[in-house]
Amino acid sequence: MSQILAGLSAVTADPQWHTLADAVPDVVPEMPKDVDKPVQSLLNWTAGLGLAAAVLGGLLGWAAVAVGHNSERAALAARGKQAILWSLFGAGGIGVTAALVTTFYNMGK
Repeated sequence: MSQILAGLSAVTADPQWHTLADAVPDVVPEMPKDVDKPVQSLLNWTAGLGLAAAVLGGLLGWAAVAVGHNSERAALAARGKQAILWSLFGAGGIGVTAALVTTFYNMGK
């Protein structure tokens, strides 16, 4: 382990190590306009279909809970409750991911 630390110490102490970052020109990241519309369309469709699947999963979960409780099948009701929770987590994940993608996309503009 000490050999790794000694190697890293020697590399970071090298004066040319710090000048490597200066050689990179100022680059402004920008998405080409030809790619902008298809990417946005793909993201919209993916989020829409994912949210539709999450809603369908939640509705099926509630149906399984109802059938499980009325027919005294505890295992079916428990699976329905799990399906409801996973649908909520999935919808929340899609919402957070869409917000992050949009935020980072708009930062590049």
